[in-house]
Amino acid sequence: MRMEDMILVSVDDHVVEPADMFDGRVQRKYMDQVPRLIHKQDGTDVWSYQGVELPNVAMNAVAGRVPEEYGYEPTALAEIRPGCYDIHARVKDMNANGVLASMNFPSFPQFCGQLFMRTADKDVAAEMVRAYNDWHIDYWAATYPGRIIPVALPMLWDGELCAAEVRRVAAKGCRGITFSENPAKLGLPSLHSDHWEPLWRACEEEGVIVMMHIGSSSEKQITALDAPPDVSIVIGPVSIIKCASDLLYSPVLRKHPNLKVALSEGGIGWLPYFLERVDYVFDHHHGWTGADFGGRNPSDVFHDQVITCFIKDSFGLEVRSHLNMDLMTWESDYPHSDSTWPFSPEILHEAVADLSDEDINKVTHENALRLWQFDPFAHIPKAQATVGALRSQVKDWDISTRATAVVQHDEKMLTAGAINAMADKFLRSEPISS
Repeated sequence: MRMEDMILVSVDDHVVEPADMFDGRVQRKYMDQVPRLIHKQDGTDVWSYQGVELPNVAMNAVAGRVPEEYGYEPTALAEIRPGCYDIHARVKDMNANGVLASMNFPSFPQFCGQLFMRTADKDVAAEMVRAYNDWHIDYWAATYPGRIIPVALPMLWDGELCAAEVRRVAAKGCRGITFSENPAKLGLPSLHSDHWEPLWRACEEEGVIVMMHIGSSSEKQITALDAPPDVSIVIGPVSIIKCASDLLYSPVLRKHPNLKVALSEGGIGWLPYFLERVDYVFDHHHGWTGADFGGRNPSDVFHDQVITCFIKDSFGLEVRSHLNMDLMTWESDYPHSDSTWPFSPEILHEAVADLSDEDINKVTHENALRLWQFDPFAHIPKAQATVGALRSQVKDWDISTRATAVVQHDEKMLTAGAINAMADKFLRSEPISS
């Protein structure tokens, strides 16, 4: 297949939320409680919520920067591409990258709404989650039909409320909800408890996929405070092995055989060994651990119910015979530092060169569209949905990399310890209240 003829759907990108996102979406009595984006005298932008300033307006939104600046965190919207927070510019950035449709994870509320979970007044928290989801579905995803696959935040503090919100957003056409890769790390009941049963049941019945993104446990992947940041970057994706193990040995998938879970940004190259290992452990140890997969191996459960996601993973594609090609999906990760934007088609085409056209179509778009029940072709003819056709619409769109104002900063983050200190402010576990 020619690169220009591929159709690309990314199941993992990110949105930097705009200042007006809550306007008109909360009840009058909660208007003074909504998060506010504030432009400060020093030129920085911060979100303010419940009397607390969130120090990172756009975590890792470095698309368009020179690689030497990736270590600088954006401190203002002026330092990032408008496509991060403006839907009109986002679609042009997608076109320039040859991407037809994109799923966008949240930024300032954190991957699965940890910010709102920590709000002391749970009525306020619930109102913010509903408002966020309405903005994401009714505006961000609806402005350009067929381009944004909607994703919803859960109400993490209550399993029943989670389930109710799943059913509410499913009625709006949303078939994806974010969830923590390890809720126990957030001080919540684990995947092994029955606390989340209402959520799993609602997702199974509504056909809503549970996305567990790396980092969604708010657990920082560092080995030592003086380790270089490269270490954290390397182990980030494969750290999802902990989630995969927890998930398989929990009752979640066995009790809900029609439920699908996605390991977002987890990669695929590590999976053949993992699947061999879980079967070996089951075979050697189930006699005393009591593990029971209903006459199947744990790898069978994984193949049937776990969606895999990769950005660039040539080795994983080489060993695809050990994986389920019907549950394999591709990611762009725009605008983060791991993203292949704006050269995703070139990089992906090289990786899939040995695949049949049938398998290329599965990985690049068909699996994602089927699994998330999303039909862009109801709005965009297939002939206009290819890499070549989309890029032809934005020939004059600026995708050049450039240095930004951050080069004036005095110090660059060079250690995991520095990143850890900053993350502690953002990922703190105490409740937020006024």
